[in-house]
Amino acid sequence: MKITLKDGSVKEYENAKTIYDIALDISEGLARAATAGEVDGRVEDLRTVIDKDCELNILTANDEKGLAALRHTTSHVLAEAVKRVRPEAKLAIGPSIDTGFYYDFDTEPFSREDLDEIEKEMKKVIKEGARLTRFTLPREEAIAFMKEKEEPYKVELIEDLPADAEISFYRQGEFVDLCAGPHLMSTKNIKAFKLISSSMAYWRGDSNRAQLQRIYGTAFAKKEELAQYLEHLEDIKKRDHNKLGREMELFTTVDVIGQCLPLLMPKGAKMIQTMQRWIEDEEEKWGYVRTKTPLMAKSDLYKISGHWDHYKEGMFVLGDEEKDKEVFALRPMTCPFQYYVYKASQKSYRDLPLRYGETSTLFRNEDSGEMHGLTRVRQFTISEGHLIVRPDQMVEEFKGCLALARKCLRTLGVEEDVTYRLSKWDPNNKEKYIGDESVWEETQESIRRVLTELEIPFYEAEGEAAFYGPKVDIQAKNVYGKEDTMITIQWDAVLAEQFDMYYIDQNGEKQRPYIIHRTSMGCYERTLAWLIEKYAGQFPTWLCPEQVRVLPISDKYNDYAQKVLAELKDNGIQATVDLRSEKIGYKIRESRINKVPYMLVVGQKEEEDHTVSVRSRYRGDEGARALADFIEDICREIRTKEIRKIEVEEQ
Repeated sequence: MKITLKDGSVKEYENAKTIYDIALDISEGLARAATAGEVDGRVEDLRTVIDKDCELNILTANDEKGLAALRHTTSHVLAEAVKRVRPEAKLAIGPSIDTGFYYDFDTEPFSREDLDEIEKEMKKVIKEGARLTRFTLPREEAIAFMKEKEEPYKVELIEDLPADAEISFYRQGEFVDLCAGPHLMSTKNIKAFKLISSSMAYWRGDSNRAQLQRIYGTAFAKKEELAQYLEHLEDIKKRDHNKLGREMELFTTVDVIGQCLPLLMPKGAKMIQTMQRWIEDEEEKWGYVRTKTPLMAKSDLYKISGHWDHYKEGMFVLGDEEKDKEVFALRPMTCPFQYYVYKASQKSYRDLPLRYGETSTLFRNEDSGEMHGLTRVRQFTISEGHLIVRPDQMVEEFKGCLALARKCLRTLGVEEDVTYRLSKWDPNNKEKYIGDESVWEETQESIRRVLTELEIPFYEAEGEAAFYGPKVDIQAKNVYGKEDTMITIQWDAVLAEQFDMYYIDQNGEKQRPYIIHRTSMGCYERTLAWLIEKYAGQFPTWLCPEQVRVLPISDKYNDYAQKVLAELKDNGIQATVDLRSEKIGYKIRESRINKVPYMLVVGQKEEEDHTVSVRSRYRGDEGARALADFIEDICREIRTKEIRKIEVEEQ
């Protein structure tokens, strides 16, 4: 058989060989570093036997897929260590993930001290250097095997597999786990790992199932790589919006109010207000007209739209259909309301496109396991809009929605941080959607052509569409690597019929319009979280809730400081003054901690010359300037929404 390697060279063998044996034949060093193999594009275990011609790439921890195999093996070491420390713990699942691995256990919560103890036990497991061996069992024997070990979660996983499935296990010493692989040859090949944290997780992500305890960890081929990653995690902790946002007094939460119902504090509320006014003004320039619609509606509305059948579990329902004459629900989106704004009067083809915009407060009954800080909340505000268009206008209007979204991203300084996803329906689960298959395929292809024509790189995801149409989701990752949807633009060719929406064409005939559901910037709360992490709290000046702080060097200059403050405020600048009887060095340090972009120090000379001594986060000590000149420059910076580069680390 002929084995074509990654570099194009060919190895010939008379007999079948495992991937590991081929790696060993190439070099002992490669065999030691090997973690898995890629056979004709498919990742396989090192123990996999090759008996025919193929293309083979020997993977190491330097490859993403090879690193995943190393981390997967480390998760098994974690499971063995936990079973040694807590024999009563039940095993659930333990995959590799982008940042490392995790394993879920049915046991009591883990403290940091518990994790340290488990780490020590993991080191013992690794030092023992047990070889990992793979074996398979028929389905019924596999079930009996795991029942004997009293592992109910493993039993459930096996029972969900087809009757003819190959049930594979990996053994390392006395520990055995249900697993498809791939894995390292031995635990001794794990050189650098760390347990990061623990949290609660629901079995199979279902809040109605058992609460498990999840341990997160990471692993690398080299200790130096681990050290760099741990340093990166420290930076992440400083940027985590859930921590930093509270420290900066942007938002808080209170148990008696409810989980993920954040309170925006004055600074956070000011930032949201600034973004909202900007978006509303920007949308008006793009031809949007504003609506204001109710926060709730009768169930009748959602039954027409299809939300009652397809989205009811995600809504807050007020009342009981069996007992009450009328049942209401808080709105999870604004589209059905704006349809009735459209329907309030007859429309001609000349009236289209109609672009409705609304700053909408929405309510969604998020799973408590998914909620986090400002990124997943039960009440949020969104820059929502719906465009009612003729079919011949659809493509250009869809492009316009993308252009507006991209302008918003550029203004916020985050355009380079996003990816574009074409979210499609799942043809294998047609009951989740409304509309004919031909309509779905046609609309998905239309979006594909638009993205290609605009040269926007994108990937496709099946099953991520809304129940009424495909969409473009603009995605971004938080500091922990979790991806969230920031902006959505949806192509809807079906709901107009549900609501009997029409326009009169040039021939006097009724025609169905198309609808674009879109956001220009998305959810304000989620965007605020994104910006906190992006800028580590050092926002562009135009977004800052406090743009300037005036610092008199002593009480004698408080009156002049107040005059400076008044002039700043008269020019629309968000400014404060620090009149405390503290040393100027202390005031400057505190202003830096509070991440104020500009500090204006004033004393005798500044009062005499009507100047201010400028200190900024951008260039440090910028020296004395005429107050009028400073005001002119900062107003221009705010008006143009400039994102200045920080040129100094310490001031």
